[in-house]
Amino acid sequence: MNMTVGNLYIVSAASGTGKTSLLNVMLQQTENVAVSVSHTTRPKREGEEEGKHYHFVNPDQFEALIEKADFLEHAKVFGNYYGTSQSAVQKQLETGVDVILEIDWQGAQQVRKLMPQAISIFILPPSRQALLDRLTGRGQDSEEVIMGRMNEAISEMSHYHEYDYIVVNDNFEVALGELKSIFQTERLRMDCQSSRYQNMITDLLS
Repeated sequence: MNMTVGNLYIVSAASGTGKTSLLNVMLQQTENVAVSVSHTTRPKREGEEEGKHYHFVNPDQFEALIEKADFLEHAKVFGNYYGTSQSAVQKQLETGVDVILEIDWQGAQQVRKLMPQAISIFILPPSRQALLDRLTGRGQDSEEVIMGRMNEAISEMSHYHEYDYIVVNDNFEVALGELKSIFQTERLRMDCQSSRYQNMITDLLS
C-alpha cells in the first residue's frame, strides 16, 4: 500500500457549541487524526507542554515567521500572537495524518486562500436557547457578559454558509457520529483511495 497525504480540516463553531468536547472524543476514537498545534507568544501556563498545547515563541520569533509568510493564519488577541504554521501542517499531512485546524471564520478565510483544498466543518447548536443555557453555565457571569457572548456567538454563526459541512450538536452521540462520518467519507474519495491502494489496483487491472 502507498502512503497517502492526509486531508486538512477546518473546524469552527461559536463558543458554547461543544466543539472541543466533540473533537476530543473523535480523536480518541479515530486513527490518523491530529489537531494542529498553534504558535503563540503568550506565556506558558501551569500544566501546558511545549509542542503539545502550543509552540511557545517570543514576539521576535513570531514576527520572523510572519516575514517568511509561514503562517496559514494568524491574529493578535489581547496583546499576544496566535498562528498556524503552514510548514508544520504540511509536515504532518505528509505523514498521512488528517490535520484539524480549530479556528474561527476569519482564520478559515485566510487558510482557504492558501490551501483551498481544506475541508471545512461548522458545528451549530440546536437552538438559541440551548446555546444560551450553555453560555450561562455555572451562573457566575453577569447578564451583560452573557449577552456579549451571545452576540459574539450569533456573529460567528452567521458565517456557517462559507463551510462545506454542517453538524448540529443536539444529541452528542449523533453529532459525534456525523463528524466521524465526514472524515470517513473524505478518506473514501477516489483520489485518496487510488493513491492508498495503487499497487492493489495495478495488480487487479494487469
